[in-house]
Amino acid sequence: MRDLGEKIAVLIAGLLVALAAPSAIAQSSANDQAMLKLARDRNCMTCHAIDRTLLAPSYRDIAKRYANKPGAADDLVKSISDGSRGAWGSIPMPASPQLAPGEAERLASWILGFTR
Repeated sequence: MRDLGEKIAVLIAGLLVALAAPSAIAQSSANDQAMLKLARDRNCMTCHAIDRTLLAPSYRDIAKRYANKPGAADDLVKSISDGSRGAWGSIPMPASPQLAPGEAERLASWILGFTR
């Protein structure tokens, strides 16, 4: 059995984690909202959705396919930037010349996060 000092230390640690969690959730939520806005502004959401297939696979399905794959982020950035053919069926992924430098990387990172 733990002594009183250990119990208090565990209780304090638990309280600190509980107090920190809302700010981490708020930061994550703010980033998700910003990334969703970017995806909408760059017309990604015309064909993609987060959790269902439209004309193209959902971001969750994309994240699952790329999960634990070496070079996944680079491969996804290339598909976002340059487009692809045949990776998900007969409908090609068009290139995205409207993206500013770094946006493909940000989008790829956000999409790959949907495995969590």
